[in-house]
Amino acid sequence: MMRRSGIHSIGKWAGWRSAVSGGVIAALLVAMFVAAQAAPPPLGGVAPDFELADVDGGTTKLSSVTEMGPTVLVVLRGFPGYQCPLCSVQVNDFLKSADAFKKAGARVIFVYPGAGNKLAAQAKEFRGKREIPDHFTLLIDPDYKFTNQYGLRWNAPNETAYPATFVLDGDRKIVFSKVSDGHGGRTTAKSIVEQLSKMAK
Repeated sequence: MMRRSGIHSIGKWAGWRSAVSGGVIAALLVAMFVAAQAAPPPLGGVAPDFELADVDGGTTKLSSVTEMGPTVLVVLRGFPGYQCPLCSVQVNDFLKSADAFKKAGARVIFVYPGAGNKLAAQAKEFRGKREIPDHFTLLIDPDYKFTNQYGLRWNAPNETAYPATFVLDGDRKIVFSKVSDGHGGRTTAKSIVEQLSKMAK
């Protein structure tokens, strides 16, 4: 009787150890996968294609935009529970230079990330009474699909995405990249217009 109990205990231990080992291996594989996906697309690489909705219900596909010429992709903090004032400053700065972007033949895409199904309404609130020219687009990224794809998820309380700017050529090649590690340190419209001028030479 004792022998049977011992064998049964050993069998339970072996099964438990196997389950734990399997769980550890699975966790490590998931961690490795996440780490592999965590880095933003590199300078000189091709920006991953995506399709997102805009604030008015239409959709925009990145590859369709870049086919028309250079594209400036600006990732905002979006809605971390409030309207980010630094995002407003950056968007206003870019809008003031709308004519310069148009002269350079460039299109500007703003991505507004956030959680939940109310993001479109929050993005409309963010847009407010701003007049968005035809070569500018405000897209929403509900539940961070794009943000995760680009390795920009700022996974901390009251955070959404690391602010970032990419300049892409007609083949989606990244010719300029800047990712901020905080709320500030963002690109200015002037610096991006200068970058576009270099591309035209």
